[in-house]
This record gives sequence, structure tokens and C-alpha cells, in this order.
Amino acid sequence: MTSVFDGLAGVLNGVFGASVTWTPEGGSATAIIGVFREAPVRVANEDGGEYLLEMPTIQIQRPTADAVQTGDGIDPGNSKTYRVEARHASGSPAPDAFVIFELEQIT
Repeated sequence: MTSVFDGLAGVLNGVFGASVTWTPEGGSATAIIGVFREAPVRVANEDGGEYLLEMPTIQIQRPTADAVQTGDGIDPGNSKTYRVEARHASGSPAPDAFVIFELEQIT
């Protein structure tokens, strides 16, 4: 089923996204595009409400996001590195939707 919102994540990724380095646990570093935020981010929950993530986050578009796992490394180019701690759905059913990853700073 298509929607007016299909493809919107790609537009947002093109405008707000930047190259970051993703390193799968035990794998090789790869450049991907994501929207990194250190400021708190509101995330939709399953009940239609929302909650606030106060840890750094990165939003990565599917299908790239499907390969990112807990424990993987993220280097957004700000002289800090992060580890993926949790995955949160963005609430969009689109095949190219963003997935929000909660990050913990490790260096």
C-alpha cells in the first residue's frame, strides 16, 4: 500500500542527514547517512502517545537501518564515538521510514 508519506524519509534524510561512520560489532566501518541529535527527541509509543529520549540518537532510513544492531559503533564526526543501545520505531509504516537508535557515548 502506498501513502502520501512514502519517500518522505528520503527527502528529510537528504536535507538533515549527514555522513556518519557505522561499525558493526566485529565488522568493518562503513559510511552511511543519518540524522544525529544530542538534544532530546520525542518518540511515538505503541499507544499513540510519545515519550522523550534524553540520550543522543541517530535516525537512519530503512533499509540501511535494518542492518544496524545493538552494540554497533557510530561516529558522527563530532570527535565522540557512540554505541547503539536501543532501537525505536518512528511510527511510520513506510518501507523507507526512519528508525531511531538510542546511543551511549563511549569516547
